[in-house]
Amino acid sequence: MRIAFISDIHGNFTALQAVLADIKTQRIDQTICLGDTVSLGPQPTETLEALKDLHGIYIKGNHDEAILEPAKAAKHEITEHLVPDLYWCRERLSSENLEFIKAFENTHELMFSNGIKLLAYHGSPLSTTDIIQSTTPAETLDKYFAGQDASVFIGGHSHIQMHRRQGKKLIINSGSVGNAFEFSFSPGNPPRLLPWAEYAIMDQSGDSFNVDLRRVYFDIDQLLNVVKKSGLPGTEWWLRQYPK
Repeated sequence: MRIAFISDIHGNFTALQAVLADIKTQRIDQTICLGDTVSLGPQPTETLEALKDLHGIYIKGNHDEAILEPAKAAKHEITEHLVPDLYWCRERLSSENLEFIKAFENTHELMFSNGIKLLAYHGSPLSTTDIIQSTTPAETLDKYFAGQDASVFIGGHSHIQMHRRQGKKLIINSGSVGNAFEFSFSPGNPPRLLPWAEYAIMDQSGDSFNVDLRRVYFDIDQLLNVVKKSGLPGTEWWLRQYPK
């Protein structure tokens, strides 16, 4: 069984197209989206329609929650300067698209044929806003995964790919399709974006279990041309990410 995991697309349809083209070459049986689908980027509608066509499994991220209730953006840890982009995105989504997002799952369990159980989420099994990184203390991970009987865990949210073992647990971050970060976000130290999209493939066959953290390059000029024409409040931020 081969499963593709995509996350943190953030309305970057150009990057999503590149990833979906790569997925088509990989003999994938199932695609799972780990959340943060449409906000911040210039093409929310195109992004969501492409995701619908996957007939996949969809996990709700904190930005998806905020799209559904933008007046409570702070509750979902959306920083104040991003709120105009949030409203801009919501205004472009139909009621049908909002209902699609509303149906996203909080977490999803999956059992591989050899008995390996996987749990998928956005931030952690407890919250869409928890951040799990390679430097997260072991005691914090113990709190996040307390009571879970899965042995493989995968999420997004940090925008940084990760492959980490904690005791018998394997913890994966698929990275970000639309906003791959150069380094971890911290207050006063905003991240820069990398010029590629990231996703992950898990492959279980017989006694073998493999994780492939993939990097896919996309057309930066095409993205920036779309941004310039979009009217997106955060246009200048996007243009600063890819200086000539």
